Amino acid sequence: MDKELIQQIRDKARNLLKEGTVEGVIGYERASDDLTSRPLFAYSPSDTERLIFDETCAHNLVKYLLDKKGKKIAVVVKPCDSRAINLLLNEGQIERDNVFIIGVGCPGMVETNWNHKSETLQAKCRTCQLFKPVVYDFLAGGEIERQAEEETYSDITEEEAKSVATRREFWLEQFGRCIRCYACRQVCPGCYCPVCFAERLDPLWVGIRIAPEENDMWQTIRSFHLAGRCIGCNECERVCPVDIPLSLLNRKLEKDVKELFAFQAGLDPEEAPPFATFKKEEVMEFEK
Repeated sequence: MDKELIQQIRDKARNLLKEGTVEGVIGYERASDDLTSRPLFAYSPSDTERLIFDETCAHNLVKYLLDKKGKKIAVVVKPCDSRAINLLLNEGQIERDNVFIIGVGCPGMVETNWNHKSETLQAKCRTCQLFKPVVYDFLAGGEIERQAEEETYSDITEEEAKSVATRREFWLEQFGRCIRCYACRQVCPGCYCPVCFAERLDPLWVGIRIAPEENDMWQTIRSFHLAGRCIGCNECERVCPVDIPLSLLNRKLEKDVKELFAFQAGLDPEEAPPFATFKKEEVMEFEK
């Protein structure tokens, strides 16, 4: 661990609480396996001594701001997480004056599970081009210099080259394993509807049974709800208990939106997503 970086985070968090600038600080602490990390909610200066930051701090903590509306809260964000801040600001879900952002440069998060830490970077980090938060009030540790290990959309391009039938067969197999636990929805900072379409009875969009047709509908509609809004934190894929490669869906739509509209979600709090706007000069061309 970078002890100097951690001390900067702790000092800033402690001062914010002591001065009454915020009511709480959302960061990371060491998990009970003494190896990985978990979210920490610090409400007193003494709690801040438990704050850490290292390559196991994968959680996107911005999701928790949705439960703290109306309160002044500080949150520790990595570069990809900071895009979620801008997304929620743009969509009016949080107020900038109520959020103090402690930004950290990201060295890349590694694959972890209980009592195990790999040396392998998570897939999102191998293609990530963003090493500094796009929005912050305090930057701990300064900027980090590193290069992406892989091209951003190389895996998507590979999938696009396959036939429609092959891709369809692949996704039917993936969706067939879905147990509809909704962990992907619960962890996503872009999923905040008071009543999810999956739980509406009138109209009934998707039935409650766990079957291929319902699973297909659930996963397809959810991915389209995130089109032009997904900020690439890949939390949905990380928490999926049956290892569905959800990032392939999300990043395919991200790639399309970027090519069609020159837009990526969360880079600018003032720029609305393409599907929330209409411009007469935008003319879509599709293959016949």
